[in-house]
Amino acid sequence: MSGIPDDVIEQVRDTADIVSIVGDSVDLKRTGSDYRGACPFHGGTHRNLAVIPKKAMFYCYVCHEAGDVFSFFMKRFGMDYPTAVREVARKVGIVIPERSERQGPDPNEPYFSAAAVAHDWFARQLRESPEAAGARSYLEGRGFPAEVAAELGLGFAPRRGEFQAAMAELGVKEDDLVTAGLVVRREDGSVGPRFRNRLLFPIHDLRGRVVAFGGRLLGPGEPKYLNSPETPIFHKGKSLYNMHVARNAIRREEDALVVEGYFDVLRLVQAGLEHVVAPLGTALTGEQADLLKRYTKTVTLLYDSDAAGLRATFRAGDELLRHDVRVRVATLPAGEDPDTLVQKGGAAALQAVLDDAVDVLERKIQILERKGWFDGVEHRRGALDRLLPTIRAASNAITRELYLSRVAERSGVSKDVLLAEVESMPAPRSHLSHASAPEAARRASPPARSAPRRGRMGSVAETELLRVLVASDDYRARAAQEVQAEWFEEPTHRMLFDALAAAAGVPAAELAARLPDAVQGLWSELRESGVTLTEAVLDDHYASASEALEFRPLWREYQQLSPAEKLIRKKELDAKYSRAFRKAMHWQNPRSRAPK
Repeated sequence: MSGIPDDVIEQVRDTADIVSIVGDSVDLKRTGSDYRGACPFHGGTHRNLAVIPKKAMFYCYVCHEAGDVFSFFMKRFGMDYPTAVREVARKVGIVIPERSERQGPDPNEPYFSAAAVAHDWFARQLRESPEAAGARSYLEGRGFPAEVAAELGLGFAPRRGEFQAAMAELGVKEDDLVTAGLVVRREDGSVGPRFRNRLLFPIHDLRGRVVAFGGRLLGPGEPKYLNSPETPIFHKGKSLYNMHVARNAIRREEDALVVEGYFDVLRLVQAGLEHVVAPLGTALTGEQADLLKRYTKTVTLLYDSDAAGLRATFRAGDELLRHDVRVRVATLPAGEDPDTLVQKGGAAALQAVLDDAVDVLERKIQILERKGWFDGVEHRRGALDRLLPTIRAASNAITRELYLSRVAERSGVSKDVLLAEVESMPAPRSHLSHASAPEAARRASPPARSAPRRGRMGSVAETELLRVLVASDDYRARAAQEVQAEWFEEPTHRMLFDALAAAAGVPAAELAARLPDAVQGLWSELRESGVTLTEAVLDDHYASASEALEFRPLWREYQQLSPAEKLIRKKELDAKYSRAFRKAMHWQNPRSRAPK
C-alpha cells in the first residue's frame, strides 16, 4: 500500500493543476480548451501530447501514453505511485502525514498490474489488429473515430487465445490473470480468455487504475454485455463507470448525471457533459449511492423512458433518497436514450431534457395523473401504494415533510394518515450488489444454526433462478431443457417453474394470463425485481443459481459422510460444482459470517 490515506490522495489530485505541473517539463501552448506540447515519452517533436484540464489528464495521439497527474510523474521520471503522490503534494503545498509503522507491499498489486498490462494490450489490438477492423468500423458508425476511441482507452479482445500467449510473453502470471478475472479456469483445469470478440470498456477505480472491463459482443451470441467478475480489486456494486474522471466535474456542477450504459456515458462526455456516470449492469446499490453522496447532494437520473427504464429510475431514486441525496428525473423522448438523442440533436437537445427535470416524487405523480390514477377510490388507493415507498425512502426530514404535504394535497388524504401508513411500512432493503446478497440476508435476519442456514441458501437460489426465467424468454426456453422441476423445494416456486416450463415458447407479455392464481403474486414480484437484470448479468445469475440447485442434494449427502469419506468426495464436488460448493462451505461456517 502507499501508506497515504485515500482522502489525502484525492485532495492532492483535486488541488493539482495538471497544466502547470506538466508544463514544468513540457512546453505547452493552448489549443482551444486543451494544451498541446511535444510528447516526452516517445521523443516526438510535434505537439501530439494533449493536456486536458477538464478531465485532469494527458494523452499522446502517437504513442498513446495517458493518465492523470500522478501517472505523468510515474511515466516521465520512473517514480512509483507513492513517490509520485508525494512529489505532486510537495508542488501544491500539501503536507502528507507520515506513518510511523512500516507498510508492506500491497497484496493486490499483481492484479492491478495484470489489469494494466491487459488494458494496454487490448487497446493496441483495437488500434492495430486486422481482426479488430469490424470493431473500428462499428465505433466509427456510432460516431467514435479511432483517435477518440484511443483517447477513451477502449480495447478489443480477439476471438482466439492470443491474449494468454501475449500475457505470458509480457511476464504476467496465469494465476494473477485468473484472480483478476481476465481468464477463466474451466472444470478440466485449463484456462481461456474471459473476453472473446468483444469491444472492451476499461473500468477504473477512484485512483484511475484499471480494475475491470465491460465487454460488448460483436456479432451474434449471448450475453451481449459481459463484465469482469468480482475480484480482490473490483466490486461491481461499489463501482460506477467513469467516476474516476467525473468526480471533479460532479463537485463543480453540484450534480451527477446517472445513465444506464457505457455508450450513454461516452456520448455525453464527448458532448461536453463531464459529470456523468453509470452503474455496471445492475440496479443502483446502496454503496454506489454512498459513493455519489461523497461528491454531491443532488443526482439527476437519465434512464430510458420505457416501462423498464421507469422502474429502474424509481428504484434508483428510492435508493438515493435513503442515503439523503436529492433526486431529479429527466424524461427522454419516447424511443430515445441519451446516446441516440445526442447523436441526433447534439448537446442542446440533451440540455433541453435536463432543464425540464423534476423531483422524483413529482415525476411519479405526473405519470399517475396521466394514467388517471387519481380518479376514483380504487385507483387513488393504488396511486398511494406507488407513492408511499418514495416517501418512506426519504431519510431527510425536510424532504419527507415536503413529500407528505404534496401527496396529501394531490390525493386528498391527510398528512397524519399518510405518515401513520408510512411508519407502519416495513423497512426497505437496499439494492446491494449480487455478490453481497448473502451478507445482506445475514444482516436482515441472522440465521439459526446448520439446517435452516442451508435451507435459506437454497431458497435464495430458487428465487434467483426464477427471477432470470421471468425476465428472459430465452433463458426460460433454455431452462425447460436443462433444469429439473424437483430442484425446487418451495411449493410456490415449484408451481411457478412448472408453469414457466410448460409455456417456454410463450412471450412474457402473454404469459401472465396463463399462470395459476396461486403464483400470480410471486410472478409480479419477480417481474418487478428482475426488470433491471441486463444481458450482461443474466448468464451469470442463471449459471450460479442452477448450479446451486443441482448441487443441493449432493451437499446434503456430503454432510452425512464420515470425515475420511468427505476428504475424497470434496475433491470431486469442488471440481464440478466449485462455486456452489464453496458457497455452501461458507454458509455452513458461522464464523465466516459473524459480525466483526
